[in-house]
Amino acid sequence: MNKYVAELIGTFFLVLTIGCTVIGNGAGALAPLAIGSALMVMIFAGGHVSGGHFNPAVTLGVWLRGKCDAKDVAPYMIFQIIGAVLAAFAVKFLKSGSVVTPLQPATAPALLAEFLFTFALVYVVLNAATAKGTSGNSFYGLAIGFTVMVGAFSVGNISGGAFNPAVAVGASVMGLSTWPNIWIYLLAEFVGGALAAAAFKVLNPADK
Repeated sequence: MNKYVAELIGTFFLVLTIGCTVIGNGAGALAPLAIGSALMVMIFAGGHVSGGHFNPAVTLGVWLRGKCDAKDVAPYMIFQIIGAVLAAFAVKFLKSGSVVTPLQPATAPALLAEFLFTFALVYVVLNAATAKGTSGNSFYGLAIGFTVMVGAFSVGNISGGAFNPAVAVGASVMGLSTWPNIWIYLLAEFVGGALAAAAFKVLNPADK
């Protein structure tokens, strides 16, 4: 149970940071820096407990790579989504009165943007946090957090820069995205995570 709670806490603070920096008088153009940093510090805080996924697409990729027990996959994803929803309600309370305009992304560009940077994120997670060649390193949290930061700066205005199904759920609860568009995020992100795991296996055939 400890690792599931760690996943909830990490996802909570990631989504809380997203909401507070994007809605109202938030961090403006620096929001991606705050979001990437929040993910980084939560990974350093909870990585030794749960692996620091905080993202169902990451959990899928780590499971396909062989570093997550099958019995943990569903509980990880459930607790991640619970953390995201709780954070969304906290943001709605903290930012009550703020006008929220949901993003209306163009479908094809949003699919590609979410796929590419979810692939990049999971690829970095697998190589920095699960590979034999980087075992015991101290930079994995920074590498993963900065991958999200890069993605948010690069395509945040195209897709919203979720790269995370739990974040997509939280964003929908907060009104930053509309529920009819959630399929874009779920499809692109889970496919990106799965293909990142496949790429890792191809490029690291001896790393089992």
